[in-house]
Order: sequence, then structure tokens, then C-alpha cells
Amino acid sequence: MNNIFLITKREFLTQVKKKSFIILTLLAPIMLIAFGSVIGLMFKANESHNVIQVVDRSGLFKNQLPSDNKINYIFIPAADEQAHMKTLKHNESLDGILILPELKNRDFKDLQNNIRLVVNNKIGFDTKQRIINDINNVIKKEKIREMGIAEKQLYDLDKAFTLKTINIAEGNKEDSDLAFGVKSGLSMLLMYVTFMFIIIYGVRVMRSVLEEKNNRVVEIIISSVKPFELMMGKILGVTMVALTQFIVWITMSVIGALILNTGFTSIQKNIPGAGESITEKLDVAQIATEVSHSLLELNFPLIIFVFIIFFLLGYIFYSSIYAAIGSAVDNETETQQFTLFAILPLTLGMYGSFTLMNNPDGPLGFWLSIIPFTSPVAMIARIPFGVPAWQIALSILLLLGTTVFMIFLAGKIYRVGILMYGNKATLKELWKWIRG
Repeated sequence: MNNIFLITKREFLTQVKKKSFIILTLLAPIMLIAFGSVIGLMFKANESHNVIQVVDRSGLFKNQLPSDNKINYIFIPAADEQAHMKTLKHNESLDGILILPELKNRDFKDLQNNIRLVVNNKIGFDTKQRIINDINNVIKKEKIREMGIAEKQLYDLDKAFTLKTINIAEGNKEDSDLAFGVKSGLSMLLMYVTFMFIIIYGVRVMRSVLEEKNNRVVEIIISSVKPFELMMGKILGVTMVALTQFIVWITMSVIGALILNTGFTSIQKNIPGAGESITEKLDVAQIATEVSHSLLELNFPLIIFVFIIFFLLGYIFYSSIYAAIGSAVDNETETQQFTLFAILPLTLGMYGSFTLMNNPDGPLGFWLSIIPFTSPVAMIARIPFGVPAWQIALSILLLLGTTVFMIFLAGKIYRVGILMYGNKATLKELWKWIRG
């Protein structure tokens, strides 16, 4: 046991003292924010501003098509249509001419079928769809007016409402849309973090084992400690590295959120109604308070407990597989045929967990959170929504038992494979090592 502690300490200190670890730990959140900002700027930079001239032969659309920073509608007389058509091809300040035909016998369908947009270059799908929606909105208003219905009356008929949900199993607690959104966001965050940490640090264990094996350093180490102690020391050491990095990132995220929240005062939200925009100013502090209230209503002690247990057990479970793979091969190229056995079940659990948002207590959610190969991510995805205690206990027992069994199998493979050179490990060969 003392040897495992010493190896764990050595592995931990070796990793955290590296400049790459310190730089990545401190810069990763900043890089992530910067990456998101760049993606947002790319979408913004790719937005187009189109100038569209409109020939309204029906007189129905005059001053009814809304212009903004994406589309600018300019109405021109029908008599000037041909003149503008001739100069359209070489007019760089104009993107197209929208021809709205005459409305005959109040036949709106015929009008829509004969609308044409002549362009001098390609326009985006979003721009085309925006023009269609603007035209349809005008036609819709005209049809409503003909039926003698005020637009405000129609808006009142279509006005949505919020259905209050009261869960008697949780002490008659009201489950609002905001609370559901908070639970969904927390669920996806915890699930994705667990998935990424298991993959990233599991591969790190495998590479560490492979590096020592290729450098023949392990031959010296094995003379002092047992192979099983070496394997467990490596796994636990990298586990501590992962937890350290995770704690630093969480701390930086909380501090960053507190700083950013003080920099905003209000946001605006437009709600269409009665032909105009009703602008509501929502105080960010109020939104933050509501989100915080929803978070505080969650059973955080249970969520943290389940997260830590399933994160650690899931990590040790898959790291044992990666350690066995690293000891069974001679180079990283050969690891590809074996790493699929570790990646596929975990990936299945993650993508399967996306469906849990609609029905956390469904059969798929139950089995994904019970089967040990998928439970490290699926149970963490379910826990913010509430999981029966017996399911949590059953899942932990199954994962714990499977983890111990996997450590045993990995130890068998590690004991033989760590000293094997030049022999390509096959599934048949691995089975012999396990049996031996």
C-alpha cells in the first residue's frame, strides 16, 4: 500500500510541475471563451446586408416590408422597373429587384405564385427566407383585416401561457421552465465534463505506460514494486491531476462569472404584438437571482456526492482499460485497434444521455445509468432531475463491482504485457495472459 502511495505521489507531482500543465490549466478557460467568441464573430462576419428594390404593382406592400441592418427595402415606381433591370447586372450597390404583381380579384394565392426576385448575384438562404416571411406577414395582416378581425384580437387568441407544474414527490415544489432549463444545462455540463476528463486522462495513463515500456524504465521499477502497485499508482496519480485541474477550472469559472455579472445592467427582449414591438427591460441581476434560486433548490449535496463517486469510479474503470492497452502494445499506432473498446461504450452513454432531457425516468435513462459501461456519464446526466435512491445505490454497487473486476483483469494483462516486447498482442494472446 505504501508503494502505491509513493507512485501516486510521484505521478501527481511529475504531471503538475510540468509547464504545459500549468499553462493549459490557466489558459484553457480563456482559450475556450476566446474560441466561442471567434465562432460568434465568424457568424457575425458572414452576415450579409442586402439592398432590395421593390416594385409593388398591387399597392399592398407599400411601407409594410420592414427594413433593418440585414435587408433594406427600397420601393420604386412600376414605371421605372425596366430601367432598373437594365442596370441591375452592373449595379454593385443593389442586390436584387423584388417584383410584386397586381392583386387581381383578391386572389392572394395567384399573387404569391407570381412573385419574382431578380438578383445580380447569389443571395443566402436566410435572406430569401426572410423575404418570404416578410411578404407572408403582410398578406396575413390583409386577410385578417378582410375578415373583420383586429390584429390585436388575433394576437390575444394565439397568446401562449406557462403551465405550472407541481411535483408532489418533491414536496409540492413548483418546477418552472427556468428550473428545467437550469437542470438541463447542469446535466449537460456535468456529463460532458465527465466524458472529456475520462477520455483525456485515460489516454494520458495509456501513453505514460507506453512511454515507460518503450524506454525500458519499467524493468527497473518492476524490480522494486509489484506490477499491480505500479498500475494503480499511475491511475490514482493521474486521477489526482484531473481533480486538481477540474477544481482550478471551476474556481476560475465562478470568479469569472461574478466579475462578468457586474458588467451588465440590463438586456432587451422584443415581443411582437399588435403590429409593433413591445420592449421589456429585464434586469440581469433579477435573472441571475432566479437562476441562483433554481440552483439552490436542487439537492446539491446529493449531486456533488453522485458526481464525485461516478467520476472517480468511471475514471478508474476506464483508466484500467487504458493502462492494460498501453501495456499490451509497443506503439501508439497499435493502440487504435483496442481503444475503440473503451471509447465506444462511453460515447454511446453520452449521446444516449441527450435523450434523457425529455424523459429522465424513461427506460433508456434507467438502463444507461445502470449498465457500468455507460453509467458514469448517464447517471450524472440524470441526477439534477432527481433519481430514486435505490437506483443510485444499485448503479454504484454495479459500477464498483465492475471496476474492481476490471482492475483485476487489467492487472493480469499489465503484469505480463508491461515486460513484453516485439510481440503483437492479439485478443487471443490477451486471453492467455488473463487466464495465466
